[in-house]
Amino acid sequence: MSAVPEERRPRPVRVATVPFASPYLDAVLPAGVVRVGPETSPSPWLDPDHLLAHAADVDVLHLHGGYDHLTVPEMDAWTAAVRCSDVPLVVTVHDLVPREDAEGTLMPARHRNHLRALLATAEVVLTLTPGAADEIADRFGRTAIVVAHPSLAPPTPGVGRETRLVGLHLDRLGPQVHDPLELVRATLSGAVSGGGRLRVDVHPDVDLAARLPELLELAGDGQLEVARSWEPGPAGWVRHLQELHVSVLPWWGGSHSGWVELCRDAGTRAVVPAGGWQGQQWSDVVLYGNDPQAGLDAASLTSAVVAALTRPAPGRVDPAWRSEQRAAVRRVHAQVYEQVAADHVPA
Repeated sequence: MSAVPEERRPRPVRVATVPFASPYLDAVLPAGVVRVGPETSPSPWLDPDHLLAHAADVDVLHLHGGYDHLTVPEMDAWTAAVRCSDVPLVVTVHDLVPREDAEGTLMPARHRNHLRALLATAEVVLTLTPGAADEIADRFGRTAIVVAHPSLAPPTPGVGRETRLVGLHLDRLGPQVHDPLELVRATLSGAVSGGGRLRVDVHPDVDLAARLPELLELAGDGQLEVARSWEPGPAGWVRHLQELHVSVLPWWGGSHSGWVELCRDAGTRAVVPAGGWQGQQWSDVVLYGNDPQAGLDAASLTSAVVAALTRPAPGRVDPAWRSEQRAAVRRVHAQVYEQVAADHVPA
């Protein structure tokens, strides 16, 4: 059998992903796709001049996020450059509500205008739950393909759960963690009422004596445990979650949550703020009130922790099923990339 000439061999699809990499993006990227960098933030592909100068280097642009710093005129200029470049745009809508910036500022009007410009330009729109797809159709008149949120890391063998241990993950006490002391007190009340105990995780870089001295006082009184260890990446996060019966997510923002999926793989019940679509990701999610307008509903958080503790702990998800799910998600992405790239092959 003669060899296929080099010029007739199919070339791998080249995709510029924005951002370049993340645990989610790594999980959904199909094998054989060439991811085009550079790996810098903010992505140079969000610069119209860079996009137009390097349009021939890619077959598809796939935007997941990383564009919140753009003003509305800058986003309009970028989407105009996308149309001029003739590079097909794929958008995955992760957030239908804005996240806070580093200063804790919300810009809902800007986020809404960003989505409007992006979804008017995108050839294909993806999202992660049916509820988000319905909201996209209602608000923007676009049909979104629903792809499940895949597993980010498998459980670590040999790590066991402490029954009725509740974890509150405060990370770096960033702008989306509102009223951290009230979060701690409401979660503590639920843990105690449910017959459990509370562990509060704070990143080692945080000066707790300066930022949250009351937490150290509660720990000194033996009312809760403070943990400062940190393992970056999904594997470390799942290992941490495997020790817990319940994990409380304090961040109100976000339509979907990778943390919910980590809890699902670890077999740890997730207590998350209502308002997004996390409840459609997994049936074992328990919701509580926490949003930027009304603030924290402490009573609902306490009740949610009690409810989460008094139900039987969920089992860990079947790893074979999760592997099949991720393969299916990657196939969807591969089909989308191949289709939109084929539609833009020069005559």
